[in-house]
Amino acid sequence: MAHKSGFVAVIGRPNVGKSTLINALTGEKVAITSPRPQTTRTNLRAIITKKQYQMIFIDTPGIHKPKNKLGEFMVQSATGVIGDADVVLYLFDATEDNISEGDKNIIAQIKAGGKKSPVILIFTKIDLIEKEKLLRLTEMLAKEYEFDDIIPVSARERDGINIIEKEIVKRLPEGPEYYPGDIITDSTVREMTAEIIREKILLYTNEEVPHGTGVEIVVFEEARRKEGKARIEANIFCEKESHKGILIGKDGAMLKKIGTAARRDIERIEGTGVNLKLWVKVKEDWRNSPGMLKELGYREQK
Repeated sequence: MAHKSGFVAVIGRPNVGKSTLINALTGEKVAITSPRPQTTRTNLRAIITKKQYQMIFIDTPGIHKPKNKLGEFMVQSATGVIGDADVVLYLFDATEDNISEGDKNIIAQIKAGGKKSPVILIFTKIDLIEKEKLLRLTEMLAKEYEFDDIIPVSARERDGINIIEKEIVKRLPEGPEYYPGDIITDSTVREMTAEIIREKILLYTNEEVPHGTGVEIVVFEEARRKEGKARIEANIFCEKESHKGILIGKDGAMLKKIGTAARRDIERIEGTGVNLKLWVKVKEDWRNSPGMLKELGYREQK
């Protein structure tokens, strides 16, 4: 049997469950998750390698109507991979009652690709709905586009996860291993560290703050001895003084909570102890600053 390999774009609206599905497919936490929409900001690659195949999932930001330059970057990152992927997974939240304008826009983006790649419709969160509703949604979406397959899943229950992998393999072209078989993501530990810190901010702060924050790693030193600790220092940027107060909390309690939770996850990745220091800085309207976006790693896609 010839070896198969290829790139799988995972697209959908914000908070549809893309990162959760990626983690379920790989069996590892390679993408940050939170209950907040627009958690993912850049395209992240997660890799599954088996003897007969290698599939590279591209976890994309949720496709939405951008309100700033960061939003424009996120949407460009997501839509830019549709035409180049070998397989496209289009995720639709099964708890929705109708096809939103946002989803119609995504389907239009798929159609613009000219049917170059197989597109599989994935219904997420099916553990939260009745079967009758799923049938109605299937009929509605089938009228919008001729999908190559339709798979209902619950990443939380791992229902349908194996089916997705099998259906992707059927559609992958013959090809080599693009990545060494022992890695599950091409993200660096430094990049993952910044994302972990941002994940904790999303989890612990209120509705107003999370999307106005960015994380910059300013010091990253690996442990010099087996029993030593890595030294990491990071800036958390926010857009208002009031947000800075929320992020720091009374007597520094919130910042300590964010740092403690982030440190535990970073230590799991590093395999060593970590000395983590965080600072909060105000940069007004940084999400519209090309210089700040570039500094934080949000570079224009070519």
